[in-house]
Parts: sequence; structure tokens; C-alpha cells
Amino acid sequence: QVQLVESGGGLVQAGGSLRLSCASSGRTFSIYTMGWFRQAPGKEREFVAATHFNGRTTSYADSVKGRFTISRDNAKNTVYLQMNSLKPEDTAVYYCAGRRLTITQAPAGYDYWGQGTQVTVSS
Repeated sequence: QVQLVESGGGLVQAGGSLRLSCASSGRTFSIYTMGWFRQAPGKEREFVAATHFNGRTTSYADSVKGRFTISRDNAKNTVYLQMNSLKPEDTAVYYCAGRRLTITQAPAGYDYWGQGTQVTVSS
């Protein structure tokens, strides 16, 4: 099994920055893709960003391109989401997810999930 634990969420003003972290433990060698998703109240969970094990292949939702950066430190079994120029519409619970195969933007394609961390952006 794999356990994922997110941290780094909080309250920030519009235009500010936050960095989320996701620490993994357990059978981490089985994870090839790590991704971030978010879910706002009353909305479906949506893809934010993902990266392959090598960190060189990444994918971003159009809504965050140029503002968010995903990275991973395999030595620490940790993936990060650097969020800059935050907007009120970025407010959501952010989830870390792991997958044994290549990148997909579909939440149903991920095998492992964290418990989520709240990000609130005030205007």
C-alpha cells in the first residue's frame, strides 16, 4: 500500500503564493505518476498538474499554466506544487494522487489519494 499526506495549505491573499507538499510512504516504488487535483464546494474534482517519476514529463490544466509548477524529490518521496499569482477561483481542497501508469487527467485513473489540504484565496 501507499500512503500520501499533503501539507502546506492555508489562507492567502490574491496574488500571493503557497507551496503544497505531498509526502509518500509505503510501496512508493510502484508510483510512476504523481498528480495534484482540487475540488471546490459543489464542484467535481478537477485535474491541476501531474509529473512522471523522472520529473521531466509534466502536464498542467490550462487554468494554472504559467502560475503553478509541479516538481518531485524522489530521494524524499515528496512531490510539490508551487502556486504563484493565486486567484480566488483557486480556492479548493487540494489532493495529492499517485498512479502506477503514465499521466492521465482523469481522477478515476489514480490509485492512491491523500486526505487533502485546504487552500483559500481571499480577494
